[in-house]
Amino acid sequence: MRVDILAVHRLGRSVEAELARDYAARATVQGRSLALGPVDVLEVESRKPGKHAEGDALLAAAGDGAYLIACDEHGETFTSRAFADRLTRLRDMGERRVVFVIGGADGLSEAVKSAARARLAFGPQTWPHALARVMLAEQVYRAFSIAAGTPYHRD
Repeated sequence: MRVDILAVHRLGRSVEAELARDYAARATVQGRSLALGPVDVLEVESRKPGKHAEGDALLAAAGDGAYLIACDEHGETFTSRAFADRLTRLRDMGERRVVFVIGGADGLSEAVKSAARARLAFGPQTWPHALARVMLAEQVYRAFSIAAGTPYHRD
């Protein structure tokens, strides 16, 4: 099951971009034997400012047929083990591609929220969008590590 982290705005060669790519690469290696992955961090830019234009760019990049999960402050929160269970359950249900969507500074458009089949929150705090990518990529890696039974995660 392919996992994409799709976010608005390009981070270039920033530390956050490097960390997100590193965790995505680790997750890809970890998940290979479990039919989880590859994991990619994808970035889009909208031609116009605002949530609506960003939402259109995100939905176009996500394409049809993906299981869309909106990263939204009003979404569900999960323990790392519950998150791992959720991802492996999606794989077991036959989902071929899961796309986590991270909006810009103003959040996600209603069109993206409506298209999403689930919503994920990072907790009650507000996080910079660049760090949200890193946190999500790390949690995907952690989830794959939990599924593989490696000692990376400790309860």
